[in-house]
Amino acid sequence: PPLQNAELGKRAPRWIRDNEVTMCMKCKEPFNALTRRRHHCRACGHVVCWKCSDYKAHLEYDGNKLNKVCKDCYHVIIGCTDSEEKKKKGILEIESAEVSGNSVICSFLQYMEKSKPWQKAWCVIPKQEALVLYMYGAPQDVKALATIPLLGYTVDDTPRSADLPHSFKLTQSKSVHSFAADNEELKQKWLKVIHLAVKGETPECQNELQVN
Repeated sequence: PPLQNAELGKRAPRWIRDNEVTMCMKCKEPFNALTRRRHHCRACGHVVCWKCSDYKAHLEYDGNKLNKVCKDCYHVIIGCTDSEEKKKKGILEIESAEVSGNSVICSFLQYMEKSKPWQKAWCVIPKQEALVLYMYGAPQDVKALATIPLLGYTVDDTPRSADLPHSFKLTQSKSVHSFAADNEELKQKWLKVIHLAVKGETPECQNELQVN
């Protein structure tokens, strides 16, 4: 069983195995081969990303030596409450399953930002916010990686030679988001919704666009 707050640092935790998680157990950022190495919090045993393991606390079970701990354990061990964090929950904390089940359109798309490599993202435009594109690492993830408010973007649906064949771009001043669908039919379904959203409109016949 996970350690209770009072036991943190006093007993060695059970380590969660690296392969049991695809995202940091604290900030929920996905791990990928390039950027996010997995670290263990020495107090609770959770697998966290480098940002969330960037804290150190004296742990009793390890002879009061300084150990890497996650942000949450750090605050518990040094005895500071973290009410600010709770206020920040905000826009990204909508569970994917929740919005996917009530969406204008949702499917996997390849996504590329600036010169980073293409990555697969579960993309959703929820019915209650049909002008916002939510991006998740996987359909069951509890937090979105990013949201793009589509209003005012320019859509460019001609793929460059280096792009994937069924790709399209959204641009607004300096920000450019590239997407690619697995096939032309899926690309056109997305474009149909996005062309409306960038003008601030929502589709009338929403049910036709459900993509499984």
